[in-house]
Amino acid sequence: MMKKILLSLIVAGGLLSSTCYYLSSFSTKERALITAGTEETPFRILQITDRKDSLKLRKPCRAVSNLNDPVLPLLIARMKTTLAAAEGVGIAAPQIGISKNIFLMQRFDLPDAPVVAVINPKIVAHPDTTICFVRDGCLSMPGVSGNSVRYPWLEVEYYNEDGDPVRERLEGYSRTETFTAVIFQHEYDHLLGLLFTDKLCNE
Repeated sequence: MMKKILLSLIVAGGLLSSTCYYLSSFSTKERALITAGTEETPFRILQITDRKDSLKLRKPCRAVSNLNDPVLPLLIARMKTTLAAAEGVGIAAPQIGISKNIFLMQRFDLPDAPVVAVINPKIVAHPDTTICFVRDGCLSMPGVSGNSVRYPWLEVEYYNEDGDPVRERLEGYSRTETFTAVIFQHEYDHLLGLLFTDKLCNE
């Protein structure tokens, strides 16, 4: 009888432990950072010139394990506020100190060019050929620009901010029309700990 009770406690403890892990998409420090402001409070954007910031920017991110995490909407809202204040076209979570696979991007290929959240993205297909995208830049490297190697189109999978799975083809590398595919690649690289300066064109 005692063995059965102990076994039940161990199993229950294991389930509780795994449930708590599942419910927590963010570390204690990340959760504190996210909840330290309101939806209208911008985050500080990490800079490559700061050693501690640089180490964080170079760290590969992990998946958002729970799309129903209660702080996720606040994170997205504050990232949108941050992006608007910085007048950028995209921002990744590691740029504001959150090492998770999520970024925002402006969809110039859609009506009214909305800013959308991309969670746990994957690039599932791309061409063999690349282009040289002119004047790539980064909010973590203000005043710095360069021409980067990019694919002209991508097939991608991700979850949107409503938790719905999305699969679509993204195209565009022209600043005068749309460069949606380039923005996705730039922000996706941030999740891998890469910067656009790692992919400069040789020409």
